Amino acid sequence: MRLTLTRKGAVAFAMALLTLPVVAVSAETPEELFEIHCAACHNTGGIGNPGLAPPLNRPVFWQALGEAAPDYLAGVMISGMAGKLEIQGQMYIGLIMPPVASTTDEELIEIGTWVLQALGETESAMSQELLDTARATRPSHADLRAMRPAVD
Repeated sequence: MRLTLTRKGAVAFAMALLTLPVVAVSAETPEELFEIHCAACHNTGGIGNPGLAPPLNRPVFWQALGEAAPDYLAGVMISGMAGKLEIQGQMYIGLIMPPVASTTDEELIEIGTWVLQALGETESAMSQELLDTARATRPSHADLRAMRPAVD
């Protein structure tokens, strides 16, 4: 048996889908927030996806950024990142990380602090002030790439 939908039927079906209740995904920890909002590209635990998204679990990188690590991360979260990057011998070219727009500032702060501390093994933390500054200055992708230390 084959089921076909007319245009009216397809529209009615789509409208019915829109009336279904939305199930909120709740996260208990910053790591779970990372899994929800970032792991599709950066993979579970921030290990990266070769050719798609670089690993974030690179303490040497975050520590080499020093005091600029939270500013850099806030800039990437707000402005996104594009351009040629070579990280641990893997080239990342042409793919654009869009600004992280599907989160609240509170979630960005939790995720950012988790990346800096758990993956970067730093004592740095993300803050509302850093996010606000990144929004006000909108660092370019070139500016963000220029901040990167030559440790990869």
